Amino acid sequence: MSSITPSQEKDLDDLGETPASLEAGHVTLSEGDQYKATRSDYFTLLASGFALISDGWHNNVATVVNAIFGKLYGSAVYTSAISTRVSNSLLVGEVLGMVIVGITCDLIGRKVAMVGTTVLIVVGAILCTASSGKTPQDLFWMLTVARGMVGIGVGGEYPACSTSASEAANEKFGRNRGAAFILVTNLMLSLGGPLCISFFLLIINGAHYGGTTSASDLHKLAYTWRIMFALGVVFPLSVFYFRLKMLNSKLYRRNAVRRRLPYHLVVRRYWKTLIGTAGTWFLYDFVTFPNGIFSSQIIAGVIPGAGLVRTLEWNLLLSVLSLPGVFLGAAIVKYTGRRNLLMMGFTGYIVFGLIVGVSYDKITKVAPAFIVAYGLMQSSGNFGPGNMEGTISAESYPTSIRGIGYGLSAAFGKTGAAIGTQVFTPIEDSLGKRYTFIIAACCGALGVLLAYFFVEDKGADRLEKEDEAWRQYLVDHGYADLVMGDGSEGEVVVAQNVETKSLEFAH
Repeated sequence: MSSITPSQEKDLDDLGETPASLEAGHVTLSEGDQYKATRSDYFTLLASGFALISDGWHNNVATVVNAIFGKLYGSAVYTSAISTRVSNSLLVGEVLGMVIVGITCDLIGRKVAMVGTTVLIVVGAILCTASSGKTPQDLFWMLTVARGMVGIGVGGEYPACSTSASEAANEKFGRNRGAAFILVTNLMLSLGGPLCISFFLLIINGAHYGGTTSASDLHKLAYTWRIMFALGVVFPLSVFYFRLKMLNSKLYRRNAVRRRLPYHLVVRRYWKTLIGTAGTWFLYDFVTFPNGIFSSQIIAGVIPGAGLVRTLEWNLLLSVLSLPGVFLGAAIVKYTGRRNLLMMGFTGYIVFGLIVGVSYDKITKVAPAFIVAYGLMQSSGNFGPGNMEGTISAESYPTSIRGIGYGLSAAFGKTGAAIGTQVFTPIEDSLGKRYTFIIAACCGALGVLLAYFFVEDKGADRLEKEDEAWRQYLVDHGYADLVMGDGSEGEVVVAQNVETKSLEFAH
């Protein structure tokens, strides 16, 4: 006979537990700690989402800075090679951060990883703001290194925030976990671009920038880019307190494997899964990142003589057009399933990439038509792969390796972004601008194939189901005595850590 009171039973239900699991020794938190854990789930979701606005900001600030530096220094000093280096430094840092922090958040804890990434972003953004040198080349090198530091923090946010958000959403939103996860991750990342451009336009118009090469206008541009980097400090600082107060998720507290993790079994069981999550993410970022970073240059080529402000106003419209895809994907993912939505988004790349690529000479003569078609291609990316890459990567791996699996998948994605950014201009110069869109369509076709053959849809399952399958796999392969748990609730060996509650959501 259980001695659990109705109040305690409600707390357990909030935590996704039952009286039976409490009695089995799977929950040892006091009533006050149970309340704290429940509240921490909400803090985790909110802190993850708002911090990811910062990541979206730093990913998109290169669009503004490239345009400003082009005006300040001219193409002879701020060459395409330097522009690419400054842009790619963030991506290189992100790849490192995703792998390093992915491992850290599994072996040490989600909270430690999230606090560490916040510090890196804040310090790196301050150094970006203060970048200087005796020559422009010195300034560009300092900015490159500082953005690399920001990149490590931003990259680390992906596995740290997203694993925490998925585990919290699993407890709080049940079958609607996917929509909640999308709204606190991809939506926040996508809002970073429009917010970045909007703030730039507010600053530059407030300063009465005239669009000339006069000393006054150049001075306004010189402090505007520093303000843009400084604003990137605000978002991570705003959630730093909440991150210090949060707890590791219940799933992590119970299922973490912090010592003697058998990586050879990880590879043996999840190699096909990694091809699906990493391969599709590579293709998505290969298309979407260069099209975002160089969008101001693409628009300037279609609308010659538009000027800096006018070009970025069109760029803002392009960024806003990509947002409906996020909301539409979040609204229907419960009905379409993860894999189908992923393939639908890649199909949008095929359709709109071919429309723009094949008709490039004609459609670019009608600027609004080009912007709308270009925006729909970007929106289809948000609708499918933008929403689903993180969702699927978070759901495809068990808790003990979720950070590693997510981090490696995201790192492959950012590798695709770096390669795409590096080859974007050479493709334009050698093949013509239309072929960047035709290649996007080809990536969409390959993405559909990878998703169909290598991606498994686990949206109907609780995250505990993969945890239990992995636990049994460890037992079957001689690791029954491996210790699980982070120590906060006591440790238990794999053989005894059997999941007692339902592994699937009720329909």
